[in-house]
Amino acid sequence: MKTHLQLLESEFETASRDLSRMRQALEGAIVGQRQLITELLTTVFAGGHVLMEGLPGLGKTHLAKGLAAAMGMTLSRVQCTPDLMPADITGSEVLVTGDGGAQKLEFRRGPVFASMVLVDEVNRATPKTQAALLEAMQESQVTHAGQSHPLPSPFWVIATQNPIEVEGTYPLPEAQLDRFMAKVDVGYPDAEALMSLLDISLDDEPSDHMQTVIQPSRVREIMNLIKGVVIAQPLRQAAVDLVLATLPARRRGSELATRHFKYGASPRGLQSLLRSARVLAVLNNRVQVDMEDLYRVAPQVLRHRILLKVESELEGVDVNHILGQILMDWKEQH
Repeated sequence: MKTHLQLLESEFETASRDLSRMRQALEGAIVGQRQLITELLTTVFAGGHVLMEGLPGLGKTHLAKGLAAAMGMTLSRVQCTPDLMPADITGSEVLVTGDGGAQKLEFRRGPVFASMVLVDEVNRATPKTQAALLEAMQESQVTHAGQSHPLPSPFWVIATQNPIEVEGTYPLPEAQLDRFMAKVDVGYPDAEALMSLLDISLDDEPSDHMQTVIQPSRVREIMNLIKGVVIAQPLRQAAVDLVLATLPARRRGSELATRHFKYGASPRGLQSLLRSARVLAVLNNRVQVDMEDLYRVAPQVLRHRILLKVESELEGVDVNHILGQILMDWKEQH
């Protein structure tokens, strides 16, 4: 008879295989984006929201559609424009007539009431509409006319934005960016990936025909199992040291942070760092987090939580570059 420890290890192995099948299926639909897919999976299975930034045509929308289909989740899509109103996302009351002719106001749910919500070009929505969306992300519910309407559980928002367009856009404030567990940069595929793309998606989009890889109930089981991944005390301390290293003008802050950063990562960033690292550990068939897990997930978790000083922005300093140097120093010290 298997012991409890053996049964637990078997569960983690099965979860690792399921996550690997998910990644493989998505890589077959969105070629040349293995790192992006891994970053997306680590965030989603950690229960967080994702902000994807990249040029048009790189597959951000199709990746979100493929992910929802692979998990058997309902997906709704919101195309943000400056005239989009909060009620267009959360829902509104409409006047309906009953069988007896009596009229009453009834709340009609908006697209946010789906397991996964794809918000295209979130920075084109006005601050008022952005605030309504981000409130739903934080509270997991919508309040209308004094009545609370809970959102599905689990619930994810995958938002996209184009980094090169500024006309007619409303950049997300830093406090609202912190609601996203991760910000992932969508890179340009290499020549080999582009050739493969022609083979599979010249006349069709594979994400439109993605089959369910794991059922929604299994998604919830894996997410609960991941909470049991071991994070040793030295790893917890290393994560704390990393977050503190991004804080300027602090005793444990790095010299680079003091020189270039106005604000560093928040305590929520620390939580997101460890939650994402747990998923990556399971994806790599391990039951405990190691230093490499923290190192790999740190850029996606921390980059949008750091605000550069004005003079550093004017000098063209890149957050990713400075954060990369801080990570290298941190890794050498631990």
